Amino acid sequence: KNIADLKGKKVNIGNPGSGQRQNAIDALDAVGINYEKDLKAESIKASEAASLLQDGRIDAFFYTVGHPSGSIKEATSGARKVLIADVTGSGIDGLLAKFPYYAKATIPASLYPGAQNDKDINTFGVKATLITSAKVSDDIVYAITKEVFDNFEAFKKLHPAYATLTKAQMLEGLSAPLHPGAVKYYKEVGLMK
Repeated sequence: KNIADLKGKKVNIGNPGSGQRQNAIDALDAVGINYEKDLKAESIKASEAASLLQDGRIDAFFYTVGHPSGSIKEATSGARKVLIADVTGSGIDGLLAKFPYYAKATIPASLYPGAQNDKDINTFGVKATLITSAKVSDDIVYAITKEVFDNFEAFKKLHPAYATLTKAQMLEGLSAPLHPGAVKYYKEVGLMK
């Protein structure tokens, strides 16, 4: 039911070199699970994990993905009953405090009706960031930023994952320097001092 329950299980943490694998290792480390000693860790591509779970060849898998996801729907819609586990606890809270690019996230249970979840899933995710070159003019970056924020409700409809997003959340946990054109807009509308 929670990440701590994975000890001793056969778990796909993702293929070597992938962001998914590093996210899985970070999460496991945060709750005191060594993926090399405490799990039967698999190194399979995320796209293959759903069928392996349904076939009983793995017990669980990590997947860093936007929701809804076709692979998660596949994993939760087969004959084998599947629960999407919460990824929470004091260790995860510490992980979020240590790495600003991670943030708490909630997966609405309604996105995966085949899963055995009767309530929304509490987890964490990786923040997405739009990046540009410092060579792009302030005016262009300002115009793009203004367009997104001035049409925020339309922007939120572009993907279900944006449904509960707020303007303030768009500026949380950023690890790259902000472009002066974006800063100008954020200050104009009071999102930055």
